[in-house]
Amino acid sequence: MREYARLYIDGAWQVPSGQGMAEVIDPATEQAIGRVPLGAESDVERAVMAARRAFDGWSRTPSSVRAGYITALAAQLKSRAAEMASVITDELGMPVQWCQAVQVEGPIAGLEQYAELAGLMDEVREVGNSLVYREAVGVCAFINPWNYPLHQMIGKLAPALAAGCTVVVKPSQETPLHAFLLAEMIEAIGLPAGVFNLVSGPGAKVGEALARHPQVDMVSFTGSTGAGVRVAQAAAPTVKRVCLELGGKSPLLITADADLHAAVRHGVQDVMINSGQTCTALTRMLLPASRYAEALEIAEAETRALVMGDPRDPASFLGPMCSAGQRRTVLDYIRLGQEEGARLLCGGDTPAGFERGFYVAPTLFADVDNRMRIAQEEIFGPVLCLIPYADEAQALALANDSPFGLSSAVWAGSREHGLALARQIRAGQCFINGGGFNYQAPFGGYKQSGNGREWGEEGLAEFVEVKAVQC
Repeated sequence: MREYARLYIDGAWQVPSGQGMAEVIDPATEQAIGRVPLGAESDVERAVMAARRAFDGWSRTPSSVRAGYITALAAQLKSRAAEMASVITDELGMPVQWCQAVQVEGPIAGLEQYAELAGLMDEVREVGNSLVYREAVGVCAFINPWNYPLHQMIGKLAPALAAGCTVVVKPSQETPLHAFLLAEMIEAIGLPAGVFNLVSGPGAKVGEALARHPQVDMVSFTGSTGAGVRVAQAAAPTVKRVCLELGGKSPLLITADADLHAAVRHGVQDVMINSGQTCTALTRMLLPASRYAEALEIAEAETRALVMGDPRDPASFLGPMCSAGQRRTVLDYIRLGQEEGARLLCGGDTPAGFERGFYVAPTLFADVDNRMRIAQEEIFGPVLCLIPYADEAQALALANDSPFGLSSAVWAGSREHGLALARQIRAGQCFINGGGFNYQAPFGGYKQSGNGREWGEEGLAEFVEVKAVQC
């Protein structure tokens, strides 16, 4: 049991003004594994003003010194990587093998990248009679998700620190423990007081207070599209910068000349990692009608072969859903898919032997029409829609027939063929023939998947104001 009774504000662990504690539930056992404080608006006020007081000094700190703190935090995370992975497995239910590789090693790489990019803040561009400077945007509020909690926090925190911003972080109520562990690491490296502040609590209270606070210059939110809209509305009266990383319903377009076995296996595994609780998951598999029956056999065999079990067991490919509420949502969508006329190939329920824990069996739907709700709405569970197409023109139309545009993928017979199709898909990312995630490249979406970018130089730019001085 990890219990935190205080919030991290202004460089110290402070007694919260808010009343009560929130329990953190292990989704594999349904037992309480931790408690964190429920912060109040007065705690937000203290944290924001601490960040405001710290801003001038931190933003004027030499970039090499800021880079040193980022490097020190990466070293802290490396030294406690196993502990951090274990905490995230406990609170999220993601199997430990994935937590280590994705939830911890990825953020370490992100921190190290921004230690190198901090020096970009010193560059001055000369344009005619103007000097163009980069300056930190100011006090930033981060509202973080539960599905990739540390990953998304570092995607915001690392470039903010590199740019010279100060921050207030609100973790998700479902998975807050990692944020308190990170705060311990930040305290250990001696980051100046007020540069990093942590306030836990419900989004409707703490998150909204951060988004509307007049002393917050920028808010970065990761979560559902509906919640992102509310964040943007709360931020609008103060005209602060808003960066939104929202939902997705991403297509995997498999061409007729592709290695079908490799493509389908990749697509199934992509969706089922983290039990489908991934905003970029390739949840719509677009298949040539001429090879559709063969693809269904491969997909079903691969899905049935995946091991679901205790997330602490390295043999488990899938663990439980993050919460009882998320399990209900996913099961409701599965029932809806059957009512809409999609054909259930496998899964669709809580499997035998998993009476305790928030488990949903990996699920495949065949004969899906792209107009069905299960093909248009983000389910956020281990559910894959298999959709046939007649030709590549129709495949591209189906790929783009979505309110979302976060990610996408193409599996084709050649890199050139894949690139030609990728350029026609309206999404912020496209992975060709299983290409891997790249922390040096920008990440973000089109349409209702959000605005702004994370990672790479573009991620740094989100935290930068540009000033032109004429002389």
